[in-house]
Amino acid sequence: MRKVVVTGASSGIGKEITKRLLLLDYKVIGISRGIKKEDFNSQNFTSLQTDLRDEKATLATCKKLLDENIYMLINCAGFGRFEPHEELSAKTITDMVFLNLTAPMLLTNALLRDLKKNSGYLININSIEALRASKFAGVYSATKAGLKAFGDSLFEETRKSTLSVTNINPDMTRSNFYNELRFETSQNENEKLLASDIADAVEHILSMRKGAVVSEYTIRSLNFGIVKKKADISNA
Repeated sequence: MRKVVVTGASSGIGKEITKRLLLLDYKVIGISRGIKKEDFNSQNFTSLQTDLRDEKATLATCKKLLDENIYMLINCAGFGRFEPHEELSAKTITDMVFLNLTAPMLLTNALLRDLKKNSGYLININSIEALRASKFAGVYSATKAGLKAFGDSLFEETRKSTLSVTNINPDMTRSNFYNELRFETSQNENEKLLASDIADAVEHILSMRKGAVVSEYTIRSLNFGIVKKKADISNA
C-alpha cells in the first residue's frame, strides 16, 4: 500500500484530503501539532505530532520520514495574517515564512528521492494569493508565491523522472483558517469553496494518466464573497 504524507492533516483542507486518501486506500502519515491516531477511524492512518514552525522539530520529522518510502507528499499546513505590514510582529512573520515555505522545502528535500523513485506525486496546496497581489497580504502572498515558484521549478527539474508536481491554488475555502482573522467566507454556497472541493482536485490529479500532469490547478468560487466579522464589544 502506497504511503502519503499530508501536513496540516488535523483540520480544514488537510483533514479533508487525508479522509479522501484513506478512502482511496492509501496509507497516510498525517502531520500537525496536535494530531492523534484517533482523529481518523482507519488502521491505515498514522499521526506524527510536529510543530512545523520550529526548525529543529521539522528537521527531526524529515529524518523520521527518510525510511518510510513515501509515494506522495502533500504540503498543506499553513496560516495567514492579514494586517498592515508594520503591525505584524516579528514572530508572526518568521513563523509564517517557515511554516508556509521553509518547512515544505525541507520536507521535499528529504523525500524527493523517494518520490522520484516511486513515480509519485508532490502536491503543494497554495492559495489564490500566489497569483495576485492583495493589500494586507504581503507576507502571506510572498510565501505562497514562493511555494508556487518552488513547485514550478521542481516540475522543470524533475521532468526526466516520472514524478508529478502540482500546485493547487484555492480561492477562499470554508475552514478554520479564518478563526483568528477579521473576515471569513460567505455563507452563500456560490461564494465559497469547501474543503471537499480541494480533495476532489487531488483525487482528479491522481486519476489522470501518469503521462499527463496538471502542473497548475486553480479553483475559484463561482461568485465573489467575503464577510467581515462583527467586532466583539462584550468586554467594551
